[in-house]
Amino acid sequence: MLVPASEPERQLVSGRSTGVGEAGTAGAGVDQASSRQPTAESWMGAGAWRGARGLEILRWVYMARLGLAGGVFAAAVFMWAAAAPTKTLAATLALVVTLIHTPASYWYTHIREQRPGTSFFYGQAVLDVVLVTLVVDTTGGSQSVVSPLYILLISAYTLLLPLRSGLLVTLLACVAYIADVVWAQGTTLNMVVALQLGIFVSVALVVGLIGTKLRETGAELSSMEDALEQLRLDTGDILGNIPTAVLTIDGGGRLAYANPAAQNLLGISLVEWLDRPIMEQLGRCSTGLRTVMDRTLKHRIPVASAEVRVQHGGADVPVGISTAVLERRDGPPSVTAIMRDISDRVRMERLRQRTERLEAVAELSASLAHEIKNPLASISSSVQQLGLGDGVDEDDRLLSQLILKESDRLSRLLSDFIDFARVHVERTRELDLRHIVSHALQAVQQHPDYSEDVEIRVSLEEDPVLFEGDEELMHRVVTNLVLNAMQAAEADSKTVVDVEVRNAGSDSAQPGIDIIDPVILQVADNGPGIEENDLKRIFDPFFTKRRGGSGLGLAIVHRAVREHRGTVLVASSPEAGTRFTVCLPSKRAPAPTEVAGEKRS
Repeated sequence: MLVPASEPERQLVSGRSTGVGEAGTAGAGVDQASSRQPTAESWMGAGAWRGARGLEILRWVYMARLGLAGGVFAAAVFMWAAAAPTKTLAATLALVVTLIHTPASYWYTHIREQRPGTSFFYGQAVLDVVLVTLVVDTTGGSQSVVSPLYILLISAYTLLLPLRSGLLVTLLACVAYIADVVWAQGTTLNMVVALQLGIFVSVALVVGLIGTKLRETGAELSSMEDALEQLRLDTGDILGNIPTAVLTIDGGGRLAYANPAAQNLLGISLVEWLDRPIMEQLGRCSTGLRTVMDRTLKHRIPVASAEVRVQHGGADVPVGISTAVLERRDGPPSVTAIMRDISDRVRMERLRQRTERLEAVAELSASLAHEIKNPLASISSSVQQLGLGDGVDEDDRLLSQLILKESDRLSRLLSDFIDFARVHVERTRELDLRHIVSHALQAVQQHPDYSEDVEIRVSLEEDPVLFEGDEELMHRVVTNLVLNAMQAAEADSKTVVDVEVRNAGSDSAQPGIDIIDPVILQVADNGPGIEENDLKRIFDPFFTKRRGGSGLGLAIVHRAVREHRGTVLVASSPEAGTRFTVCLPSKRAPAPTEVAGEKRS
């Protein structure tokens, strides 16, 4: 049977982050988040922790630097007359350098979102160490109450840099502090200064170790998040491209997720129904679907397999459905329904059942026809003897001839039906379809319906057209098709029958045919065509519109082609006549997995 292609998938409908919907919506959320904040690579490959926290720490460093530079300059202004020229000059230079360097750094790291290197951090650290040292020197050196600013500076850069680099910045801060206390202030190294230096180093070590652990944890967490994001993206791609419809409804009957196949099958815009009660709408699309979903929600028992009817495109489409219950810790469970259009499967099952019934009827009828034919022959013989005997008047003779005529017609009909019932491939061998067509056309030319008004045009491929089959059965197929074309012509008009035999090839196979590399037999006529309503019945036994016809010729053709694992296509119109196309598996092609049925257009 010809299986129509499924509808193309269109778009992935995002759902809430619940159940199956999490997979469908994860990709969009990750993309949006990545566009708002820097990635891990922006911060020396240290992971998501450094990328997110590094920007925040740098922002506070910039703000503190501006505040310190402004404070030093303000103090110098208030004490301008009493302050030494070197101190006012240093405060002014610090403010100018800070106002130039800090905005440029902020533009580089926060606006352009460039990846800062080690040299960038060292440059920031040197400026901050000089600025803090200037503030400490201005406020009293070793007696300054703001010397803990070194601790904040060391902590910030130990978090921003690896442990070794953080210790290097700590060493720079200690050297600057010693230089200011000993050389600028003239203070000797004492226990207070040594204790302060020890605190600086201890803070650097503790914060550095904590920062190292945080970076390692952040790297592992980032790796897990990347794996989870990739899994969600892969799941979303799969659900968005499979032909199976997936629909998730939460415990309150609200739509949580639906993939494009579900949108196409149900024929509604599911984007508008996200997080909204949808059971009533589902009931309008399919009463059976709503019943299954309600039953699963109420009893929390999944449905393994069921068949429902869905209104789709104005037609009642059979749909196979199964449900799954997704338990939630914070509320009632959600239900996921997995649906698929089973129209083709139902159609094939009906065709199979019909075929089985026809086979059974054919076998029974063949036996019955055989039993009828024997006594019919006896009746015909007896009537012939009675009608031709001496002393029979004219009326009895006419009645006897009528009985004999109808008996012969009935006998031919029974013979045709027996032939139809016994259409089976018995002896297969390699055959050339060109030779079978040539021999069949010679037999057709001896048929009573053949006359000079019939023109048979033959087109045979030069190369052999090989297939495996029963020669006698295929001879009857060609004969019946050509005779059917001859008998379909209108009276008082020239009949033209075109017969073509060729290898289709894998690139030119008939659309919708599941036979790889078939051989093709086409028989076309210039008759009036077949009415659309009759196209559905032309292969049924005893269906005929021709006076005196048995209605078994095309039925035999259909059964014989099916026995050869082939298919028959019919195209008919009043303008172009009727064309029968027989497709059979070639000798070099593998046999199809399933017998194709007839296609009527």
